[in-house]
Amino acid sequence: MAKVKTNYTCSDCGAISSKWTGQCGACQQWNTMVETLPDNPGANRYSNTQHQALAQTAPVLSLADIDAIDVPRFGTGIEEFDRVLGGGLVAGGVVLIGGDPGIGKSTLLLQALANLSHLKSVLYVSGEESGAQIALRAKRLAIDARELKLQAEIQLEKILGTLAELRPEVAVIDSIQTMYSDALSSAPGSVAQVRECAAQLTRVAKTTGITIILVGHVTKEGALAGPRVLEHIVDTVLYFEGDSHSSFRLVRAIKNRFGAVNELGVFAMTEKGLKGVSNPSALFLSQHDNQVPGSCVMVTQEGTRPLLVEIQALVDASHLPNARRLSVGLEQNRLAMLLAVLHRHAGIAAFDQDVFINAVGGVKITEPAADLAVLLAINSSMRNKALPRGFVVFGEVGLAGEIRPAPRGQERLREAAKLGFSLAMIPKANVPKQAIEGMTIIAVERIDDAFARMREHQ
Repeated sequence: MAKVKTNYTCSDCGAISSKWTGQCGACQQWNTMVETLPDNPGANRYSNTQHQALAQTAPVLSLADIDAIDVPRFGTGIEEFDRVLGGGLVAGGVVLIGGDPGIGKSTLLLQALANLSHLKSVLYVSGEESGAQIALRAKRLAIDARELKLQAEIQLEKILGTLAELRPEVAVIDSIQTMYSDALSSAPGSVAQVRECAAQLTRVAKTTGITIILVGHVTKEGALAGPRVLEHIVDTVLYFEGDSHSSFRLVRAIKNRFGAVNELGVFAMTEKGLKGVSNPSALFLSQHDNQVPGSCVMVTQEGTRPLLVEIQALVDASHLPNARRLSVGLEQNRLAMLLAVLHRHAGIAAFDQDVFINAVGGVKITEPAADLAVLLAINSSMRNKALPRGFVVFGEVGLAGEIRPAPRGQERLREAAKLGFSLAMIPKANVPKQAIEGMTIIAVERIDDAFARMREHQ
């Protein structure tokens, strides 16, 4: 009997090798080569008329001759989900949503489809759960999903046949890693299968106008499983964030061709499913009867939404040769840089102190406008003196000790004033032209100036 020839495919970049190697020669990643069967060269999966029509040469047009029209959207009935999507779903758009197991991806999509099913034809394709399991979940969540059509299938060709027959306006594929195509011999979840199934579903969405939502698994590092080309193919990429043991979930837009990126939606997990949080700033602010040292409130900008987040710092004498630096919700390397700026330009040394930083509520802050709040919280903890009540800050700190402006400063100040904050320390370049009612502004240019002004109000 002839021996079956096998190839080895990199699970990260999809590179193919005739023999196994410990390191991929294309992306230089270790232990990513997986044994796969070669595809049948005689089979052409693009031979049908639909794919031939797609392969026809498109006419060359002048950009001035193309009508620039707004993309029509339709809401899902979940306000926070629509916010992250940029206002709602787009006909023919492809959305990829990923997150840790059990964080609420299927629950959110089932709620959204149940709302849409009363106005549009929808289809839920499940490759991980049976129809009975999904019906039981809908019953537990007490949602009306009687008009929701369901198919439990993992073969791509059968799913495409169902889409061609039913022509739904919205379809959910849960999940893309469980789907497989007969055109390929590799197992479901492999690089080739994920890439092929996503590409075929995207073609169907663009040619028929069906809105397709793909659910994606994540690796142990938190990235979407499968080839990186999966994120390039789709129009919108959403990530679920938050601890699965917590009752709060954050949905963040990483890529969106139809809206703003880094938009944030906040949900609370309840017995009746995910509910949008109307005032998310309240989640990220601790409730203290009295002001405590090491606590500073900042205004961060997530997409188009300003959020108030409490930054907590704890500075304690270190009993180790190397003092510990721990940051939760903020970048670790930036903390080390800020401590160096604190020593060089403010004369405050922390080389023999353990420094712990935490962003309350499990939110992850990536923008540098949190720098000033981190340094003020560290200084407050070192001096064991609380910051004034109703105090809020934002601003980026440079290596030369200067306080750089943050974008959309006026919107941040209005949000803080709306929540009752009366004293704000901001970069001098962010001072509003018109005074904000009930808000006292402290404008600073350098970090030593910020500490001096703060001592006057403590």
